[in-house]
This record gives sequence, structure tokens and C-alpha cells, in this order.
Amino acid sequence: MATKRIGILTAGGDAPGLNAAIRGLGKAAIQEHGWKLIGFRDGMRGLAENRFTELDGASLSGILTIGGTMLGTSRDKVHRMVVDGQARDMIPTIVENYEKDRLDALVCLGGGGTAKNAKRLMDAGLNVLHLPKTIDNDIVGTDTSFGFATALEIATEAVDRLHSTAHSHHRIILTEIMGHRAGWLALGAGIAGGADVILLPEIPYDVDAIAERIERRRSRGSTFSVVAVAEGALNKADREEIEHAEALVKDASTPEAKAAAKRGVKRLEASHRANTFTLAEQLEERTGLEARVTILGYVQRGGTPNAADRLLGTRLGVAGARAIAEGKFGVMVGDRGQGTELVPLKQVAGKVKYVPRDHEWIRAARAVGTALGD
Repeated sequence: MATKRIGILTAGGDAPGLNAAIRGLGKAAIQEHGWKLIGFRDGMRGLAENRFTELDGASLSGILTIGGTMLGTSRDKVHRMVVDGQARDMIPTIVENYEKDRLDALVCLGGGGTAKNAKRLMDAGLNVLHLPKTIDNDIVGTDTSFGFATALEIATEAVDRLHSTAHSHHRIILTEIMGHRAGWLALGAGIAGGADVILLPEIPYDVDAIAERIERRRSRGSTFSVVAVAEGALNKADREEIEHAEALVKDASTPEAKAAAKRGVKRLEASHRANTFTLAEQLEERTGLEARVTILGYVQRGGTPNAADRLLGTRLGVAGARAIAEGKFGVMVGDRGQGTELVPLKQVAGKVKYVPRDHEWIRAARAVGTALGD
């Protein structure tokens, strides 16, 4: 029997734990199964350009504790990749490269966009496997994704540290935390860091309600407040405007009209997002307290993965190798309880795991007196 050849790539934003997952899958593939492993450079673009490196035990050694990804990454879409200034469907080229490289399977490590790309390649006939990576923790079908635990620790430490500045200067400190669509990271860091107010994409906020909560704290002797803001948080008026635009997408009668309506939604989301500085000004006006903004940005993605992400990446990588050995493709390897579960890509691609309004974390936040802006 011919030795299996497995391809692996990392796509989308970088996140702690990617190298742990590459190592977990790679070492299991090589040591347990005797397969050959090749890593494609820079995500889907490297796959389309057939740029890869042979991975062996030596190249996988020492990467467990390193942040980022040894393979590089990109955010390219396989069906609409910019080549020579023009968007091209690169799926046929990728299929050719898959066959030319004599691959038996392709493993894609990434978030929601990568799941959609993986499904497109699955639909083109490739044996594809997806491992869930994102600091946002917004992938359906998995309890958590590697990258989230480390980012949560970083964001929590930031909220911790900002308390002393807020207290010393009698200020409102707003901390902008990553999370465009889902607020898991801001919610977790806000609770763990003791934020006084947490603002999420899932719960439109009212500026007056936030100001009222801050004034109530001041009446009780607290001359400062810390606000954890997910970057995708929206006020109620902006949310209503976006929901109206989304309704136009559903009502569109032609593909062209639907595409135009979708572009309108994206423009609105972009214009309304990241209004943390505006919110700071509004709170200053209403409370008379100085308000300052700290944007954590990419520091949340970087650095050494913590133990939880190293463990999760290793577990999912090993489970991915096991799935290949069993001939199970077109699936994502999800984290479920104390084990793993293979989830069909069609149940993952294009979906978002939002924070439910009745989630235990939401109930816990309200129970300890944390305001959610509503």
C-alpha cells in the first residue's frame, strides 16, 4: 500500500495554538501512521500557487510553545482570489495541485472563513478536514477553538491592569476587545477582569443606560468605571439600521439586488463599528468624568499559547489524523466535552456561534451586578 500524503495549511487570522495543532496532527501522522506531510505556505494562496515544504519530525520539533503559525497565513477566498489585480476562481487550480502533489487529504486550520473555503474544496471533490481556530470562539459545532483561551487571558489581564489607572484618576476606562460578530472574548474577559460594564454585539446598548449605571456607582462612592467593549458592539439605533438593511437582502428579487444589498449591510457595519471613541465622548458629556480608550488590538492574537490552547491544539490535531485514518472527510474536528466530535462542514460553514442572551455567562454577569448596556 502506498504511503499516504497529507497536506496541511493555516488560513485566516493568526492565533495562539496553531503550531500546537500542526505539531499534533503532524507527529501523529508521521509517528503513528507513517504518512508523509507537506505544509502549504501562506494559507489558500500557497495552495493555489503550490508553494509547500516537506514537514518531518525535526521541523515539527520545538514549535509547541511558539505563537503564530510556522506556515504563514492569508485571508484569501479560493473562489475569488486576487491574482494580477483581478479576482479569479482558483478552485480548479487547487484541484490540479492536489492531484499533482498526490495528496490523500488536505487539513485546513482556521476560523469561519476557512470553514467556507474548506467546504468549497470539499464540494470540488477533495478529501478535506477542518480544525477550528479563532480567538473569537464563534465557530459552531465546537465547545471552543484554539486561540480563545490565550486571548482570554491576555484581555483579562488588560482589564485587570486598567482598574488601577481608572481608580487613580477617577476615570471611565473603555477597553476595546476583539470580536466583530460574537462577544465571547469581551464577555469572558469582562467577567474575569471585573469590568463594571460589558458591551457585546449580541446586546445593543443604550448610552443613557450606561451613563446611569456609572452615575449610580458614583453615588455609592465609586469614582471610576471600567467598560469592556467588544469591537462589534452597536448602539440600539445602529443595530436597527443594520437590521433594516439585512431585511432588504432577504427581500431582494434578483441576485444583483441581493449582492448590492449585502454590500450595503457591510458598509453600515463598517461605519458603525469601532465607535468606542465616540462612546467615550458621549459618556464624558453625560457623567462629567474623564473617559479614556484603550484598544488591545493584535496583542490579543500574539505571543506564547497558554497550556489550554496547547492541549486543545494537540488534541484536535491528533483527532484529525485519526479521522483521516478512518477515511472520514468533509468534516470539522470539534471539541465536545472531554472528547472530540466530527461535525459535517455543511453544518459549520457560513454559520456563527453567537452568545445567547440566556447563556450562563450572561446570567452570571448580571447576577454580580455587571451592566450589559441594555
